[in-house]
Amino acid sequence: MLYQSFLIKYAEIGTKGKNRYLFEDALMKQIRHALKEVEGDFAVTKEIGRIYVKADGEYDYEDVIEALKRVFGIAWICPMFQTSDRDFESVKRELVDYVRQVYPSQNMTFKVDSRRADKKYPLTSEEMNRNLGEAVLMAYPEMKVDVHHPQVMLHVEVRTVVNIYSLMIPGPGGMPVGTNGKAMLLLSGGIDSPVAGYMIAKRGVKIEAVYFHAPPYTSERAKQKVVDLAKLVSRYAGPIRLHVVNFTDIQLYIYEQCPHEELTIIMRRYMMRIAQMIGGETGCLALITGESIGQVASQTVQSLAATNEVCTMPVFRPVIGFDKQEIVDIAEKINTYDTSIQPYEDCCTIFVAKHPVTKPNVKVIRHSEEKLEEQIEKMVKTAVEERKEIMCR
Repeated sequence: MLYQSFLIKYAEIGTKGKNRYLFEDALMKQIRHALKEVEGDFAVTKEIGRIYVKADGEYDYEDVIEALKRVFGIAWICPMFQTSDRDFESVKRELVDYVRQVYPSQNMTFKVDSRRADKKYPLTSEEMNRNLGEAVLMAYPEMKVDVHHPQVMLHVEVRTVVNIYSLMIPGPGGMPVGTNGKAMLLLSGGIDSPVAGYMIAKRGVKIEAVYFHAPPYTSERAKQKVVDLAKLVSRYAGPIRLHVVNFTDIQLYIYEQCPHEELTIIMRRYMMRIAQMIGGETGCLALITGESIGQVASQTVQSLAATNEVCTMPVFRPVIGFDKQEIVDIAEKINTYDTSIQPYEDCCTIFVAKHPVTKPNVKVIRHSEEKLEEQIEKMVKTAVEERKEIMCR
């Protein structure tokens, strides 16, 4: 059976009260954007409590499902048959025909779940359930009714049109991208930061990203790896503007002037400062990192506190309490894992100290940074002004 319509169900959006229409409109916008990748013509419409996707002509069913499964805000994708004929005898015929086409082997248990949005419809929901169930049993005697644990739930909704569906394909959930402001993601070539960006985008936040490049110590292939990761995250988060900052001079200056056991923390503090500066210029309201407590020396609670100290923006750390395997599981789910494990060094690993401090004292770190005062502000300003921008989509 070629489904020409899809019922899009949402979850959290339904709790938004008088502002719900704003979230519905944002979700519809994201659905239209996602379907641009799919060959075919699609209309995205809504009525009270429902969003519909209708295909005009031929299209690839699997491609549509895959595109919709990447749209944050969708709880369920329901391929359906839709008819404008609300005569009950016609509805019975359509339901019987639907079962024939979708379930060629009718050896299964089922239940009919009818809903009336139009309370003037001549039958109640219970009457519809009984009569529609009877029609299915008469057409397919091998089928059995099971009202508690049916193998197939046949949904029939009487609204301005009649919707018939049984498949409910899980969507990604969350909130439509763009409904909760914008934040700057510190994107490295590792496993964690792409997952962090995905998770915050899932809450409706528009993402920009910054990558710290250190040529010649990091290669062009390392930069391309980060671009590839941004493109993979953009399949869920929408287009991502990637800011590529040349960090080489700053790193070398810190390496020459500061104690080596403090290198990682001080470099990290300057990355956060620069990310915040770019975020302020581009309308971001927060920073996002992929830090997880205790995973490396720069991610102990003391180190995170020392890093946070230079930020006035909120810092979102969505994987902060995850262990590595939990992060890997999400990376595999969103297809960033294989790219993340490609063996190209990032700037954090090039200048890592042999024995990095794990419990840094903020006052000591500040004192060490005083050795940088002669040139660091000018170097940071240059790095920000000369950054390159790449649109990843």
